[in-house]
Amino acid sequence: MTYETIRYEAEGPIATITLNRPEKLNAYTARMGAELADAIVQTDEDDAIRAVILTGEGRGFCAGADISAGANSFDTREGAAGAGNFGGGETRRLRGAGGGFVGALFNAKKATITAFNGPAVGVGVTLALPTDIKIASSAARFGFVFARRGLVPEAGSAWFLPQLVGLSQALRWSCQAVFSTPRKRSGAVS
Repeated sequence: MTYETIRYEAEGPIATITLNRPEKLNAYTARMGAELADAIVQTDEDDAIRAVILTGEGRGFCAGADISAGANSFDTREGAAGAGNFGGGETRRLRGAGGGFVGALFNAKKATITAFNGPAVGVGVTLALPTDIKIASSAARFGFVFARRGLVPEAGSAWFLPQLVGLSQALRWSCQAVFSTPRKRSGAVS
């Protein structure tokens, strides 16, 4: 498979998968998910590979879902504005069965390491939750912005996140946008 949204490099026992849309801060598309799943399966089938590093190109890990098509970003009908980002026929074929990138990462036979090189927001955080080890640079920032957008966390994150940090912390992070908004102070004395 020829990759358009990721870069796959193998050097010795290490495979590096780089989210490669730096002009969009590596914003996620369905094609990226399909390519990520394919690359993980490729590492599983290569006996020379012992570990996989997942990182992002440029200054960000992943800015979340690519919603550059506006309200039509999630319209996956052929020829629709969002078809190239979230599903059209080609990405549906590439995604196949088995849980896509989440299933591929969760079931990976090799050690998987996420190297957060910059901001990770929305699916940019959740796509890394099934990996075995997570390492963040000092430039990394994390945003679970689902509640703020009126969305349900995706990619199995409602299961993975509590497994990693406990239910209370997972709820705090997931609902933070709703509950931590500073209140504006009025000029009135109370």
